[in-house]
Amino acid sequence: MGDDPAQRPQDRNDFDQRLAAARNGAGLDKPEPAAEAKSDGSNPFSLAMRLGAEMVAALVVAVAIGYGLDRLFHTAPWFMIGFVPIGAIAGFRNVVRAMGTTPKD
Repeated sequence: MGDDPAQRPQDRNDFDQRLAAARNGAGLDKPEPAAEAKSDGSNPFSLAMRLGAEMVAALVVAVAIGYGLDRLFHTAPWFMIGFVPIGAIAGFRNVVRAMGTTPKD
């Protein structure tokens, strides 16, 4: 390693050039296309629609399972009453999981 102060600026420029070439070769300095930035689902309206759909879907599946079991075992409304809280819990769990995947600014 050279301790000659006259060599340091040239070494620095050489390093910067090699670093820039390596970053360009790896594609790290390319700007993100505008179309990709818009399609990541960061729109608040689309997020709200997704969260609502997650909750409704979980409740619909739970009610359908409860209704089907009630019809199968002739135990009208007991399975449905039991599956509605399970569906609500599943819906809340899906909403929390969906909220956790949002990109941080």
